[in-house]
Amino acid sequence: MTTARERLISLKDTTYYHCISRCVRRAFLCGEDHFSGQSYEHRKDWVLERLRELDKIFAIDICAYAVMSNHYHLVLRVDIDKAKGWDKVTLICQWKMLFKLPVLVERYQRGECTTQAEQVAVNKILKKWRKRLMDISWYMRCLNEHLARRANEEDCCTGRFWEGRFKSQALLDEAAVLTCMSYVDLNPIRAKMASTPENSDYTSIQQRICQWNKTQLAKDILTTPPPELMPLVQQHRDPHQHSIGFTLTDYIELVDWVGRQIRENKRGYIESGEPPVLQRLGIDSYEFVEHMKGKHKEHYPKLMGRVDKIQKAYKSLEQSFIKGLYQSRLLYSG
Repeated sequence: MTTARERLISLKDTTYYHCISRCVRRAFLCGEDHFSGQSYEHRKDWVLERLRELDKIFAIDICAYAVMSNHYHLVLRVDIDKAKGWDKVTLICQWKMLFKLPVLVERYQRGECTTQAEQVAVNKILKKWRKRLMDISWYMRCLNEHLARRANEEDCCTGRFWEGRFKSQALLDEAAVLTCMSYVDLNPIRAKMASTPENSDYTSIQQRICQWNKTQLAKDILTTPPPELMPLVQQHRDPHQHSIGFTLTDYIELVDWVGRQIRENKRGYIESGEPPVLQRLGIDSYEFVEHMKGKHKEHYPKLMGRVDKIQKAYKSLEQSFIKGLYQSRLLYSG
């Protein structure tokens, strides 16, 4: 039986989640259909455009992204404090960018709600909106519905565009977040669509490398500005209460090292030294590389992190069967 989304996403356990959406059958999100010869590459810009719009509306940060031919990956971080800090005026403006306001709220904006019953009703609506604007499911809904409508309109068809609901994976600690971000950023390299991270178009690693080099993404690649990304800075410089403290330099070094490891023609060329971040987080380097290869893909865990974090999360979800413990023990040795 499928597990309810509200039981898979628990902000008490973690604010970090890995989300994947895949197109149904042979539908193309992006890429080129070799049968018809039609190119859908321009749809990659649709994804970045919508991500940038949602970034301004939701209290959710983008840690990593990769747009592929028939699916995309996101690593997201919920900013609970940001959502709670919005006043009523800001909250209404945020929601208005997504949906039309109900008549009662429009009257409230004009100062026409004078009775206590009206005030109570408005506060109830705003409370619901505040919760939704820091909700992963609502974020993915606003992303996927928008993309599906545009794609169906362009294809002159109707019906399902996505392969069911999105998949989500809880990232229970900073080691899991780092592993998953690297996995997402290296998707084009594993698929042989790019040879280096800086050439991996429509990925967060390419965007971060450009940020690191203080250069702009090539104009012939993007027709729309990319979304803002979660900052990779020292912990005291990130105001988020669940900041992970990775610096941009450390992360780029890690992704580059792992990217070389999973390319067979360069396996013997890489030096044996490991980036300091692996040792600092207690991640087994061999199992890390095997994970990047997709060795455990057939055993896709809903939760990712150290053993104690997984056991605690499953207990809060009231589930007895724990999936992913063996993989966790191998990967996170520290």
